[in-house]
Amino acid sequence: MHLKRLTFIFILLIPIQISATACTGDNTLKNAASDTPKVKTGAEVLIEQHLDELTGKRVGLVMNPTARIGQTHMLDTLMSLQVDVTALFAPEHGFRGEAGAGEVIEDGVDRETGLPVHSLYGDTRQPTVEMLSDVDLLLFDMQDVGARFYTYNATLGLLLVAAAEHRLPVWVLDRPNPAGGNYLSGWLLEEEFSSFVGMYPIPAAHGMTLGELGRMIIGEEWIDFDRKPELRVIAMEGWNRSMLWPDTGLEWFPPSPNLPTFEHALAYLGTCLIEGTTLSEGRGTDDPFLLLGSPQTVFDSDDLDQLRQRIPGADLSADEFVPESIPGKAINPKHEGERCSGIRIRVTDMQAFTPVEAGLEIFRFLMEHSPGEETNDFLYRLAGTREIDRLMELDPTAAVSELEEELGFRLDQFRELRRPYLIYE
Repeated sequence: MHLKRLTFIFILLIPIQISATACTGDNTLKNAASDTPKVKTGAEVLIEQHLDELTGKRVGLVMNPTARIGQTHMLDTLMSLQVDVTALFAPEHGFRGEAGAGEVIEDGVDRETGLPVHSLYGDTRQPTVEMLSDVDLLLFDMQDVGARFYTYNATLGLLLVAAAEHRLPVWVLDRPNPAGGNYLSGWLLEEEFSSFVGMYPIPAAHGMTLGELGRMIIGEEWIDFDRKPELRVIAMEGWNRSMLWPDTGLEWFPPSPNLPTFEHALAYLGTCLIEGTTLSEGRGTDDPFLLLGSPQTVFDSDDLDQLRQRIPGADLSADEFVPESIPGKAINPKHEGERCSGIRIRVTDMQAFTPVEAGLEIFRFLMEHSPGEETNDFLYRLAGTREIDRLMELDPTAAVSELEEELGFRLDQFRELRRPYLIYE
């Protein structure tokens, strides 16, 4: 298996079934739970409408701690309903979420059920013949954040490869894109920078659900499958593309330990770029990706005022912090034990806030005001291109949102390309 070069070929006949149609809803951002519409996740639709289709099948689960209905993990729900679950597969952060970012996941046994847990985030990132020997069907259920560099979409692609080789169907139990389905931003990944934190030529914020993205991976042949995967998306009910997370009425369960709230996850779409520098992205604090800086960062109030004007929907303030090791969340974070100066982000208007543009603005600002701090090659994997270097050369008084054409985001091209694979309006 290898990733193919960027080619845009539409495949008209793909073995995909959509189990439910999307519903339109109120576009207004709501904060009160009492007047917020409740989205029904693919997991809920599966239980209500398709449970009988699992009868007689040995079921493997590819899930993380967000695979829940209410407060209950999908594994426990399925076991209580007498579904024959035979194997568990753990992505980055683990099956029930016990590991921090980048920590190797080991094979093991689920404490609650005694079922074997196979790691997909270690030496093996694609299920093997042995792992799939007792499986007839794979259910994939994870809450994504909508970022190209979030590893769950890579896990889905490699799962489709293994499942196709062994003629196993994959059902994606779809969940919302927390940042909505209309927001697209950032560069398309260039093949040179393909990795596990970016496998497909999509922008940093792609505006798709994992079910939709799975359809596109197959249809655009971004992976050279020896056999066409059998993908079925169990679609949500009540979700539409204009919805941000607060619109859904769903409870937030952290998709990784360093994204404890939706606000953290929204900012992450842009401030994750700081991971490609020697600056601190806030790991080792209570507010990763909202608290950014370094021991060398120095700026005055006028500098910060100018930055604020270029970032709508957020309040930026000067702050200090000391990163510390936090087991299961941040082991040996950058600048551990050192007092850092920097910026704290508070998102005040989620509709106006554009996280990728904000992240690029803050990246540019902090690099300009942090003598001695440097970028590294990981930055290009996150950005998907070396074009991010040009950001430092462009007019420093112009907002990133005004520079998208010069930066070469090419979002209109991607917006049209993804259209046939979208499930929700």
